[in-house]
Amino acid sequence: MIVGVPREIKPGEQRVALTPGGVRAFVESGHRVLVEQDAGVGSGIRNDEYVNVGVTLGSAGEVWAGADLVLKVKEPLPEEYSRLREGQIVFTYLHLAPAPDLTRALRNAGVIAIAYETVQRPDGSLPLLTPMSEVAGRLAVQQGAFYLGKAHGGRGILLSGVPGVPPGNVVILGAGTVGLNAVRTAVGLGADVSILDVDVDRLRDVDDLFRGQVVTLFSSSHNIAQVVRRADLLIGAVLIAGARAPVLVTEAMVAQMKEGAVIVDVAVDQGGCVATIRPTTLLEPIYRAWGVIHYGVANMPALVPRTSTFALTNATLPYALALADKGAEAAVREIPALAAGVNVWHDAVVHPGVAASLGESPTPLGGLLG
Repeated sequence: MIVGVPREIKPGEQRVALTPGGVRAFVESGHRVLVEQDAGVGSGIRNDEYVNVGVTLGSAGEVWAGADLVLKVKEPLPEEYSRLREGQIVFTYLHLAPAPDLTRALRNAGVIAIAYETVQRPDGSLPLLTPMSEVAGRLAVQQGAFYLGKAHGGRGILLSGVPGVPPGNVVILGAGTVGLNAVRTAVGLGADVSILDVDVDRLRDVDDLFRGQVVTLFSSSHNIAQVVRRADLLIGAVLIAGARAPVLVTEAMVAQMKEGAVIVDVAVDQGGCVATIRPTTLLEPIYRAWGVIHYGVANMPALVPRTSTFALTNATLPYALALADKGAEAAVREIPALAAGVNVWHDAVVHPGVAASLGESPTPLGGLLG
């Protein structure tokens, strides 16, 4: 199979979908790998490092036109829609629930679109979302702390506090991978941390893990309204795999927040869990609403592209190799987690959350496979 790795064109995106080590694995399995010129530069990977492991370098047009399997980091943008072709496998983060136009473009092109974020094991874990969620959770606190600085428009709060001055208050919505990593970083800084979730067992795990250093609360509209009002930093970390994130923080709640407080909504790529959030870019990451700084960068791990690129390839490589070695149909038959990742199969929308965003019923993948 011919595997293509185009350069990412999302503003500020510096990650690349495959490291030289990943390339070597494909070459050793008998596949040809096309990589767009300079695709890895932002992650500190030179063109010659790819060439040395058997890559053929080319233009964006050559990579898209030649590839049977396209590996990306972020979703295709409108200027890439015309490059999609019938039967091509596109394996990347897609986040289609809040992006109906992209879903239609994938369906109209007749591609097989498999989303990293919905590859799901039988135990419910999300192996390809986890590494970037770990990065994003830690960065959410780091970026929030940065924008709390007065020079950046914030309240002028040091999250750790100092002797005689209390620490800043961090509120985290969601105790999944993003939330837990945000807790680790915030507790490490010495902040006053609260976390909310609807799963009491998750909250129990947080309490055990951090030995009472974190306030755990059941996620209800009443409790959210109470904690949001006193938050210096609010982190949205809510996920429903493949579906649009629920809006938990209303505009009225945001209006009650402190002047210069900061919201970092990691769920923004699934629509966001804060009513006033909208996607921003790494080039223009923030805006103010109701006196509160909003950080809505949908590809936050691109802030640390080298770390993120290597972590992502570690996770995606076994699945990508299976697609190349077996072909899409055999791979999804044999690997249930990969089958769960299928969002669009030629002209059919397969994933329930994505179909719901279009107001349609999903098409069962099993029937499409015959």
